[in-house]
Amino acid sequence: MNAEVVVVGAGPVGLAAGAALRQDGHSVVVVDKLAAGANTSRAAVVHARTLEVLEQIGVSKRLIELGLPLQDFAIREGDRMLVPVSMRELPSDYQFTLMVPQPVTEKVLLDRLIELGGEVLRPRSAVGLTQDAEGAHVTLDTGEVIDAQYVVAADGMHSTIRELAGMKMPGDTLSLSCSLVDIRVGGGLSADEVALYFGSAGLLVVAPFADGSFRLVAEVADAPEHPDLAYAQHLLTERGPRAGAPKVTEVVWGSRFRIHERVADSYRSGRVLLAGDAAHTHSPAGGQGMNLGIRDAVALANALSLALETGDDTALDRYAEQSRAEAVRVIALAHRLTRLANVPRPVRPLRNAVLRLVAGSPSATRNLATQLAGLS
Repeated sequence: MNAEVVVVGAGPVGLAAGAALRQDGHSVVVVDKLAAGANTSRAAVVHARTLEVLEQIGVSKRLIELGLPLQDFAIREGDRMLVPVSMRELPSDYQFTLMVPQPVTEKVLLDRLIELGGEVLRPRSAVGLTQDAEGAHVTLDTGEVIDAQYVVAADGMHSTIRELAGMKMPGDTLSLSCSLVDIRVGGGLSADEVALYFGSAGLLVVAPFADGSFRLVAEVADAPEHPDLAYAQHLLTERGPRAGAPKVTEVVWGSRFRIHERVADSYRSGRVLLAGDAAHTHSPAGGQGMNLGIRDAVALANALSLALETGDDTALDRYAEQSRAEAVRVIALAHRLTRLANVPRPVRPLRNAVLRLVAGSPSATRNLATQLAGLS
C-alpha cells in the first residue's frame, strides 16, 4: 500500500491532519487500532483559535451548529466571583468558547475526511517502522506495509510510532489524578458560562453542554474508575457553588486519568513527525489539550504539503520548533491554573486578593481570555 502520508491515530488530531492533507490534494492513509471511534465525551472545549484553524478544512460552521457557544469564563470560589473573563472582545471572528463533546467533533472531522476522499483503516495497529532514502515504511499488525514519504504520529501519549522512532517525551506525572463526570442536575448550575472553581478540596471545572448536561472535571488524589451519582454530588457540594444547592439527578458518563506534564524533546525524527498527545500532555485546566493537538495537526499538514510539493522540508523543522514552543507555553498556563487552585489553605486569602486585583484590570482579564482562546 502506498500513500504520500500515513497518519497513525484517528482521534481529532489524526482526523484533522488527514482532512487537511486531503484538502490540499495529497494521498493519505489514516489507521487506527480501534474497531470504531470512541463514543465518550472526553475533551469538550473548542477555543477560538482552533475554530479559526478548522476553517481551513471547512468544519467550523458545522461544529458551531452542533455545540454551545459561551462568552463567559469565570474563576470562582464557591459563590464568590474571583475573576470574570469575557470572550466578547477576543481578536477573532469567534468571540466565544464552544462546548461540544469530543464524539461530535470526531464525527464532523471524520465526515469531512470521507467527503474529501479519505478513509480510516480499522482496526489496524502499527507494529513496525523503518526509514530510508526512499521513504518511511509502516508495518501493521495485519502484515500489511504502508510505504509513504512521511508518517504522522497522532496515536496518543503512549504513542507506538514515537517509541518506534526512538523519540523521547520526558516530564512529570503529578500526584493528582483527574476525574471526568458528565451529569444532569435539577437546577442550580449556570448554563451560560464555563466556571473554574477553586474549592477548599481542590479544582473543579463546571461546563454546560447544548443538551442540558454538564461536565465536571476535578483534580483529585485518587479518582474512581466509574464515578457514581454520590461521588458527583460530593464533588459539587464540596467544591462548587453553594447557592441553588445543585442536585445531581443522573451520571451520564464518567472516567479518570493521571495528570502528566510532558513534552517531546523533538517533534521530528527524519520522516516521522509528532502531533497532539503523542507530542505533549498536561493538566486539563483551561481545556487546552485537544485544541493544541488540532492546531498541531493543521499546521503539520500545511508543512507537509509544502514539503511534498517543493521537495524542501525546512517547513517541517519550522513546524517542529514552533509547535513545541507553543506546547511549552500551554503547559505553563495549565500548570499555573492548577497551582493556583491547589495552594495551601493559609495562602488562599492572599491568592484571592491577588486575583481580585487581576479582576480589576481590564488588560489582565483580556490577556487571560486571549491565552485561553489560544490567540496569544
